[in-house]
Amino acid sequence: MPSGREAGGSMTKPVPFLVGGERVQGSAGSFDSVNPATGTVNYAVSAAGASDVERCVSIAREASRTPSWKGLHPHERAQILARIADGIRARSEGLAAIQMRENGKVMAECRAQVASAAATFRYYASVCETLGSEVTPARGDYLSLTVYEPMGVVAAITPWNSPLTMEAQKIAPAIAAGNAVIVKPSEVTPTAAIEVAAIALEAGLPPGILNVITGTGRDTGVPLVRHPGVRMVSFTGGTETGRAIGTIAAERLIPVALELGGKSPNIVFADADLEAAVDGVVGGIFEGSGQSCVAGSRLFVQRTALDAVLARLKDHAEALRVGVPDAAGVRMGPLASFPHREKVEAYVASARAEGGEILVGGGRPDDTALAGGAFYRPTVITGLTNAARACREEIFGPVLCVLPFDDEDDLVAQANDSSYGLACGIWTSDYRRALRVAGAIEAGTVWINTYKQLSIATPFGGFKDSGIGREKGVSGMRLYQQSKSIYLGLDERVMGAGR
Repeated sequence: MPSGREAGGSMTKPVPFLVGGERVQGSAGSFDSVNPATGTVNYAVSAAGASDVERCVSIAREASRTPSWKGLHPHERAQILARIADGIRARSEGLAAIQMRENGKVMAECRAQVASAAATFRYYASVCETLGSEVTPARGDYLSLTVYEPMGVVAAITPWNSPLTMEAQKIAPAIAAGNAVIVKPSEVTPTAAIEVAAIALEAGLPPGILNVITGTGRDTGVPLVRHPGVRMVSFTGGTETGRAIGTIAAERLIPVALELGGKSPNIVFADADLEAAVDGVVGGIFEGSGQSCVAGSRLFVQRTALDAVLARLKDHAEALRVGVPDAAGVRMGPLASFPHREKVEAYVASARAEGGEILVGGGRPDDTALAGGAFYRPTVITGLTNAARACREEIFGPVLCVLPFDDEDDLVAQANDSSYGLACGIWTSDYRRALRVAGAIEAGTVWINTYKQLSIATPFGGFKDSGIGREKGVSGMRLYQQSKSIYLGLDERVMGAGR
């Protein structure tokens, strides 16, 4: 497990990253991993510069071209992916502790995400072994096939909110597809990916197929995305960074997968089971301290049920226990960093300035024992319109804006009046209305009478500014492959042209 400059301890070497099966100290100095629950330094982490990126891509390219991985039969690759899943499970407590220490998620959620990461590798082991090529309908005397080949070197750039699951969702299908992968994790959560890469080596993955380089977006991320040896980029994170990556990818004419931001509507009709709906609303925004791309941050409530929903919502939000993430009964840990808390606080201030009323929260906890951490109370805001900044921009924190609606047309117009289109929740006892509204909402995922249920077997992605491409599912492996058409002539004569 990582070691480096511990809080109150002496300076040791920064945590190295992993390239070509070796632990490496980078050329761009180091940066500190800070525990957001305490404000203390976890350890220093080595930072990769342009020369390190150059070496890493060269090693990954060579590994991608050798038969030691690309040339394996699918069932042989699947065996290694399954062993990676076993290795993750065997080290689940340590991996969960790393994530908790680096981004402040409560321990129960960290454990669940380790289990999800292991399940992702196991799922793609099965996809790898069973997914076949295709014989296409012939239009002449030939046999035509479509086969799928790896891209080569894939750059996977991952976020700080759920690194274990996000990295697994990129690494597992990309290597199952035969690629070499270079992971660039967020500098907020840099070390879980290094540990997973070490587990993969122990499971038999050839060196160079999975590499991790740590550092800043400027010094590490940009050279990686621009490198001519990288043949695809997969990014999860903020929309503006996604635009910048998409621009570079367009200039280079390489494929890109972008899973970006959201401002997801959670909709409660008056005929819903209001207690169940409020439970779902609370989990949908306050789980993970609201630091989720699919957080249901805009709550639309049918006006006739508004008072009843607000009363329940106030009780539920006030009952949520905020505290250090490994304490018993804690439902919300700190935000992932102190700068991020300042950003959340600025959004709440803007909501107040635009006429918003704080129903619950709106500040830091009063508990002096939490004063050293980046804690923020679960916050519910009323009195805004959908035009308010807090209702239009992704806050990525435990802040819920409540908006009333009168009828379906009003609701759909407001819910779709957003640059984002990642997810949506609908709570109603009328299944006809549920399906009607689900069809009208511009979002990649719609939940009906539930929220944040996710399956590795089901494609995931967004509409509009929420991204391009779909991860997860069978198509999540095809995402990292390119198709090749093969024609085998069956006539002794030379075949003529024609499509």
